[in-house]
Amino acid sequence: MSVNPDLQGRVFPPVAPYLVGREKVREFSRAVFATHPINHDPLAARAAGHADVVAPPTFAVVVQEATLAQLLAEPDAGIDFSRVVHGDQRFSYTRPIVAGDELTATLSITSIKSLGGHAMVTAVSTIVDAAGDHVVTATSTLVVRGDE
Repeated sequence: MSVNPDLQGRVFPPVAPYLVGREKVREFSRAVFATHPINHDPLAARAAGHADVVAPPTFAVVVQEATLAQLLAEPDAGIDFSRVVHGDQRFSYTRPIVAGDELTATLSITSIKSLGGHAMVTAVSTIVDAAGDHVVTATSTLVVRGDE
């Protein structure tokens, strides 16, 4: 296994805050075919009890991406990005992401397993708002293909 097993248990520093923009939410919503009015119209979102437009559940990957970049840039990780395949993605929400949120994410590597010559790395990004309150946990499993 080329992935450094000592990464398991490592917690990376929080990434810079990400300010969720209304147009970014709308663009992402169009890209994933989220057509509900709360994803596009601030008035519909407010009528539904939200401060602004609501991001689709998979929007959290936009924030998570910066944490995964930390892992992939880590010199001692032993991860060759050209051999990485995204194996799984999960989200656990406390509340929806809405335009205007300022979100900060922290990455933890919770598991590294060897499977048939490949490495499976589970990366958990805990995403909080400006008050430090949990918004969503995004969990990715990256498969690092072994030598062929």
